Order: sequence, then C-alpha cells, then structure tokens
Amino acid sequence: MIDIEQLKFDERGLIPAVITEEGSGRLLTLAYMSKESLQISMEKGLTCFFSRSRNELWLKGETSGNYQHIVSITADCDMDALQVVVRKDGPACHTGAESCFHNPVFGTEAFTLEGLYALLEGRKAELPEGSYTTYLFQKGLDKILKKVGEESTEVIIAAHAKDEKETVYEMADLIYHMMVLMVEMGIPLAALRDELASRHVIDHKVKQEKMTGNA
Repeated sequence: MIDIEQLKFDERGLIPAVITEEGSGRLLTLAYMSKESLQISMEKGLTCFFSRSRNELWLKGETSGNYQHIVSITADCDMDALQVVVRKDGPACHTGAESCFHNPVFGTEAFTLEGLYALLEGRKAELPEGSYTTYLFQKGLDKILKKVGEESTEVIIAAHAKDEKETVYEMADLIYHMMVLMVEMGIPLAALRDELASRHVIDHKVKQEKMTGNA
C-alpha cells in the first residue's frame, strides 16, 4: 500500500480519478479528487470528488441517492492518476445514464443499452420533428403499451417458426419499445438491473414444482 503523500497532485491540488464498475469493468466517469476528498472517500468508503466548476467537495449520491461504494483505489505508474473501482447504487451520470461516456466522437459506435436510454431521454426532452420516437412519446402511454404488445406477439410468431434472423429482428424491436416505455415511466436502467440481480438462478415456480414433486 502506498501513502497518499506519494501521489502527485497537480498545481490546483487535484488528481484525476477514473471510476470503473466492479465486475463489468465498465468506465463510469472521470472526476477529480483533492487530498481531502480522497481522504473522505477512504474514510466513508464512498466516492467524494472535488468540483472544479463549483470549487467545492461533493459526495457522489448525496442528493440523488446514487452512491458509489468503493471496492479499491489504485494509482498508476506515475502516481498522478487513480482508478477507483466501485459498486454503484444507481446511474453514474447526472442524465440518468449508467455511464457518463455515451456520446460517440470517432470510430465505430459501440451499442449499449445506456447509450440507447440516453438517446430516448433526449428524444423525449426535445421531441424532434419526424422522429418515430417523438411520435410514440407524443401519443403517450397507451400507444407505447400497444406497441410493446404487438412486438411481443411478433417475437412469438418468429420464434415459433424457428426463424432465427426474424426472431432477432423482432426481439430488437421489442427491446426498443420496452425502453421507450421505461423512459416514459421514468424507470432507470439501474432498476431493471437491480431487479434481475436480486432474483435466484432457479425460477421460484420451477423450484416450487420440484419441491412439490418430491413431497
């Protein structure tokens, strides 16, 4: 273990901290820490940063509830940057996206559910003309629910016909419309992730049937 005094803070007394998610390794955000915010982070086990724009400390999640629980903090070879591995309670980005990094600049755009969710949020906020997503949000919940039902049926038909290509196509349509529904209802991706993570590997109904059969 190294001592904080060995770290190289810049002329403003700050050090960049790359925040990544435990398990997935997903890049969540890039923030800055002062010596004080780093000490607070280590004492609380929660990420605490220094806001360069507001010139003050801020504990991630203090107002939103989206705390980041620190698993480990590692310095790079030059001792002038940190990697902070965390378990997060909710979206890392203030926009509601799981990661702050969802705006492609160059190269092949990597698809992520976070990126799609952020795009849909933008469509709902701006309602650009000519957009199918805008049409859905303007029509409202009943229209969105109708489309989710229709796409579910299409998935069933394609899968029953054992048409893999068509099934994938229809499943993509269903996922898109389900995410439109999530944005319409204000359900963050983190809620879905947390629900799935809380479930047992064995389906409760199957488990119950097995137990009944053994009785």
